[in-house]
Amino acid sequence: MSDLRIAVLGVGVMGADHVARITSRISGARVSVVNDYFTQKAEQIAAEIPGCRAVADPLDAIADSEVDAVLLATPGPTHHSQLLACLEHHKPVLCEKPLTTGIDSSLDIVRREADLGVELIQVGFMRRFDHEYAQLKTLIDGGALGTPLLMHCVHRNPQVPPSFDSSMIVRDSLVHEVDVTRFLFGEEITSIQIIKPAANPKAPQGLQDPQIAVLSTAGGKHVDVELFVTTGVAYEVRTEVVGELGSAMIGLDVGLVRKNAPGHWGGQLTPGFRERFGQAYDTEVQRWVNAVRTGSSRGSYIDGPSAWDGYASTAVCEAGVRSLETGQAEPVELAQRVSVRA
Repeated sequence: MSDLRIAVLGVGVMGADHVARITSRISGARVSVVNDYFTQKAEQIAAEIPGCRAVADPLDAIADSEVDAVLLATPGPTHHSQLLACLEHHKPVLCEKPLTTGIDSSLDIVRREADLGVELIQVGFMRRFDHEYAQLKTLIDGGALGTPLLMHCVHRNPQVPPSFDSSMIVRDSLVHEVDVTRFLFGEEITSIQIIKPAANPKAPQGLQDPQIAVLSTAGGKHVDVELFVTTGVAYEVRTEVVGELGSAMIGLDVGLVRKNAPGHWGGQLTPGFRERFGQAYDTEVQRWVNAVRTGSSRGSYIDGPSAWDGYASTAVCEAGVRSLETGQAEPVELAQRVSVRA
């Protein structure tokens, strides 16, 4: 079977990282087309990859006859129209979060895909592919912790861009813990409350940082998340699940631990998300490529989070943004789930 020909739309930090990943570390695929709002950037990247072209219009890139599948790393507001084009041309797509930036548009994508009778859309929640999260999921599902009751999460960044506002902490950072909750517990989130502690004096003016999110699930499980995106220290993501028979924690960065004078001990903190989740991204894209290459025989071209998962996470985060404004626990209202109709 010939290599899967992929169009990468959006070649900023994340998209360029995916181009390098597919070109150097993924088997069974190659980048045939790249697209970006900054055409010069796309042309520069295309020139470095044999057999790759830059296409100026993203919709033309999706429709291109030399494209078998699409990887979307474009800004969230563009996703709806680009996903519709992927569905129209029956092109499998790996879409970096968010699915779309609105509840109604996300649900529209879910329903349109269902009408096609085939799963074409996978959403890029890469933590599901991280070895530590996979081990924690296996531990929970195997009953080693008994009934899981609580989850405590930490999500810290050393800094964020100046354009980052308080709602983006919910939509861009918390969204990962939202998907982790649904993934580990297998339940929908029914309510969310955002608590606003005193703001970090070093945070940009007007940025409510840190924040505490409190989530409740359909089965009554409690999840709390510390979100702190201007620590100035490092990238830290930790998850602890507490059950009736014990607890388990991941994300401790316990590689090399060093002791030295005068009385210090410790190791190296992860500097950024690409270093922390590089393996997860590699595994995610490889499994997606494998799924697309075998999809015609299975009726599904995904191996990971679905369009519904993208919609559900958007709904939770939008309720979180409402709570950021009201200070109250806000209900999460989901439409009746629709399935792909073969």
